[in-house]
Amino acid sequence: MLRSSTKLLTRSFAARQSPRMAVPCFARRTYATEGEKPLPTPGDSTAVDPKIAQIVDQIETLTLLQTSELVAQLKTRLNIQEIAMPVGMPVGGMPAGGAAAAAPAEEEKPAEKTEFSIKIEKVDAATKAKVIREVKNLAGLSLVDAKKFVESVPKVLKETVPKDEAEKLKKALESVGATVTLE
Repeated sequence: MLRSSTKLLTRSFAARQSPRMAVPCFARRTYATEGEKPLPTPGDSTAVDPKIAQIVDQIETLTLLQTSELVAQLKTRLNIQEIAMPVGMPVGGMPAGGAAAAAPAEEEKPAEKTEFSIKIEKVDAATKAKVIREVKNLAGLSLVDAKKFVESVPKVLKETVPKDEAEKLKKALESVGATVTLE
């Protein structure tokens, strides 16, 4: 027993010292006894069935289009179904939202917009002074800058405003005579 474990350790040490064995320790083959052959590892070319090697050689010569057709034929003949991975799938495997986000994509509603840009489309000439004062207060502009802004509409007053605040600003501007849209 001691002899076989010593041989095993000696072989394992020699394999680590060999420059051709640049694989991790867990991937190396070990021998239980003298006469036992190593188990083949995936990708090992020494223990490949000749029939499989011939198929691989033929596949290597195919073009990308031919390979695509081959995959399609294999899927139909072997009845392999397409499995679509969700777009937002993190590395851990669970969807970002937990179990609630595991629902199919057809049932998901588009995300509701939460931030808006407030754009003044036009201003009535009769209420232009009131709109200038309101723009001055809302945007923190000087009176001259607010006047230039109102005279150059249609123009965006504020960007990335939360929905509730955007609706309040829209109502305030419309009450003084401006036509406002939320984008």
